[in-house]
Amino acid sequence: MSRTRRDFLRLSAAWAAGTAAAPSIIPCSALGAAGKTAPSNRVAVGLIGMGKMMWSHLRGCLSSEEVQVVALCDVERNRLKVCSDLVKEAYSQRFGADYKGVAVYRDFRELLARPDIDAVMIATPTNWHAIQAVEAMKAGKDVYCEKPLALTIREAQAIAEAARRYGRIFQVGSQQRSDYNFRFACELVRNGAIGKLKRVHVNVGGPAVECYLPAQPVPESLDWDLWLGPAPLRPYHAELAPQDNYAVFPHWRNYRDYCNGGLYDFGAHHFDIAQWGLGMDGNGPVEILPPEHSDFKRLTFLYADGTPMTHGGASGNAAVEFVGESGTVRVNRGFLETDPPELLRHKWGAGDLRLYESLDHKANWLDGIRTRQPCICTADIGLSTIAVCSLASIAYRMNEPLKWNPKAMDFVGNPAAGRLLSRSLRAPWTLTV
Repeated sequence: MSRTRRDFLRLSAAWAAGTAAAPSIIPCSALGAAGKTAPSNRVAVGLIGMGKMMWSHLRGCLSSEEVQVVALCDVERNRLKVCSDLVKEAYSQRFGADYKGVAVYRDFRELLARPDIDAVMIATPTNWHAIQAVEAMKAGKDVYCEKPLALTIREAQAIAEAARRYGRIFQVGSQQRSDYNFRFACELVRNGAIGKLKRVHVNVGGPAVECYLPAQPVPESLDWDLWLGPAPLRPYHAELAPQDNYAVFPHWRNYRDYCNGGLYDFGAHHFDIAQWGLGMDGNGPVEILPPEHSDFKRLTFLYADGTPMTHGGASGNAAVEFVGESGTVRVNRGFLETDPPELLRHKWGAGDLRLYESLDHKANWLDGIRTRQPCICTADIGLSTIAVCSLASIAYRMNEPLKWNPKAMDFVGNPAAGRLLSRSLRAPWTLTV
């Protein structure tokens, strides 16, 4: 057995052990003999983009009785082979002679054309998300799409519109909303436990840069043109699409044509929590100030009530810091701190605001598929979050104060900035809802 396969199976076992206590989302009536989910009640899932990010999703699917992976798609043949072998191995052990195998595709459109697929998970470069998500929903599939939701605000709007128009269940992979620490932190802020909010600080990486990597030979197993998709044509480089990206994340996130740097990568997580704590889902800032135009000497968002939010400046181990008139809340993955400390023991009253509670992000998506009720991080929420990330990117690029209308989703009196709300797509790719 190869090292890659051993590592995958080891991680699969660890994931399964860590989630064994997760509650089932399938009612008892849907279970077959010995507590197994009946085949007719499993969600048939197709996975698009089999790189490092999809590994955790594949592990989860293979460990779940409630879903069955029926198709895989990737533009890299070797990666697709490794993943399909793992699916076949896991399901052959579970289903025995009844198992007929998993379908593999190079082109996601062939996967989407299958009527027997209920839902898809998308973990391709951000450059691809809008086209793949919209086409999936047009094909009648529910969607779990990794963050960042889309490369531009206009593309994120297209995703949100498609989810509404086609009535699809959509979950953005901003899984921090399904974490107790982040939810409790936002509930403290939203219920006024730290008094009137004075400012918010969010620690994430910086903006993207242009890609000037030198040309390298294209691996024989990779369809480089399809990897690029709607992005501009450029030579292959292993930093963008390494042959074995199971050990490390590829670096396409650093480049503007494929993502938007740390502003998008962890910005899609931590700005998302800041927006949740501010109560700004479906809304957003009204002004964006580059560092030299801000009193904080950091890129600053101003909200309509005057609350500032800065890119950077959170103290200690915090990724998001809410500073109020009578207290502070600092939160990060595996970290929650309050000042005064007794806020950590805060007890909720009957009239307090409680936020949407999800204990498991992917289980929440599956529950949405079954009940047809919205998930914790819908496409509309993802749109609000990616708007903040994109506004920061645009402000850094233009290096001038920008006024924003969050309801119209447009800049005020700045057509030059407005042109950065979308991008040209390389032929023959188009985005139509």
